[in-house]
Amino acid sequence: MSDELVTGFRAAFRGYPTGVAIISVAGPDGPAGLTASSVASVSLAPPALSFSVMDSPSAKLITAAPSLVVNLLGAAHADLAHDFARPGGPRFTPDQDWITLPTGEPALRDAQAVMRCLPLHRVAVGASTVVVAEVTTVLTGTPDGRLIYHERRFHTFHASGDPQPRLR
Repeated sequence: MSDELVTGFRAAFRGYPTGVAIISVAGPDGPAGLTASSVASVSLAPPALSFSVMDSPSAKLITAAPSLVVNLLGAAHADLAHDFARPGGPRFTPDQDWITLPTGEPALRDAQAVMRCLPLHRVAVGASTVVVAEVTTVLTGTPDGRLIYHERRFHTFHASGDPQPRLR
């Protein structure tokens, strides 16, 4: 694979805006999670979604878990997304307002939506794993604008569509 191809591929997706989520699981030593900008709807019957994770300690826990939660983030969650995107960032602290679902997984109380999922397929692709998961529960919150990942930064947009300053 050429360096030119890799550079072009990175540039193409860096300029492609995506929504932001935190994938969370109940790990053997406590909750684990990471920020993902690759969540996509796959099917309505059954309801299913996909996401990819790169090789990291949190990603290994997520890909091994029997169930997981996809927390779709809104404009108020830019700092939280940044914390979960970097190694050593604060996670699952009391001020971040996490709750535990009756099934044991951590969920963000004020997420735009919380979807509990059961993995259907895990596909290794290079140093990443693509997970396809069936959605078993959807809890929706109050929309507070959008959080978008674009050009390697988190951006917020409020209901009026007016962009806010770059946060990170």
